[in-house]
Amino acid sequence: MNGEIISKIKYPSPNPNIHLWIVTYRSEQLKIKGLLAEPVREGKYEGLLYLRGGIKSVGMVRIGRVIQFASEGFVVMAPFYRGNQGGEGNEDFAGEDRYDAISAMEILKHHPKVQPDRVHVFGFSRGGVMALLAGIIAEDIRSVVTWGGVTDMVLTYVEREDLRRMMKRVIGGTPTKFPKRYAWRTPLYELDRLHAPILIIHGVKDKNVSVEHSYRLEKRLKELNKPVESWYFDQFTHYFPPKINRDTLQRLCLWMKKQ
Repeated sequence: MNGEIISKIKYPSPNPNIHLWIVTYRSEQLKIKGLLAEPVREGKYEGLLYLRGGIKSVGMVRIGRVIQFASEGFVVMAPFYRGNQGGEGNEDFAGEDRYDAISAMEILKHHPKVQPDRVHVFGFSRGGVMALLAGIIAEDIRSVVTWGGVTDMVLTYVEREDLRRMMKRVIGGTPTKFPKRYAWRTPLYELDRLHAPILIIHGVKDKNVSVEHSYRLEKRLKELNKPVESWYFDQFTHYFPPKINRDTLQRLCLWMKKQ
């Protein structure tokens, strides 16, 4: 069954108030790995599906980041995606791996410390497109936050020459040759199915994922009269200075809890 936990191995936590586990779970007949963080104190918490950026060893799940979110009062599940860190299957790029995110969400909904109707989705960079796809498929999530998030796969192909070889390998070819495959990986075309409120965070000087991705997302959401809030930072790139980063994380966590 999707979201069924096969194994749960304790992992050393840098924070005594947070338990960490390496979880192996089922997603579409595959065994997928992920990181689960939960506050030690008893109680009912909100759930957070943390969707990483990058691909393979670039942009892996960062323990420090997951701990930050858990310290704000969330049980956090962060899938590594198929084909990563011992997980079965082949790495995808906003394709079949969307089901690894959906299955990880089931873990949160059935977690004894999570309020099942209070599960949020956060995605950074490549995780942004994953978060939107998850929000479109899973109708009962509470909110979606994208930070420096990809929203348009053709735009990614155009902007990122360094990613083209990987995208052609994973997707099967260029956007010109396989427009439907790129469209399927682009949530902009299906936002009418997304009902959760959206928060968009983006550095205007971002060279990894241009702010145009967020502009397109915001424009389409507003056309559909969907609830959306945007925080644009004129002076920042893909990576924010540490203090601004921490402050923004705390602000977005407060925003989530108000939804």
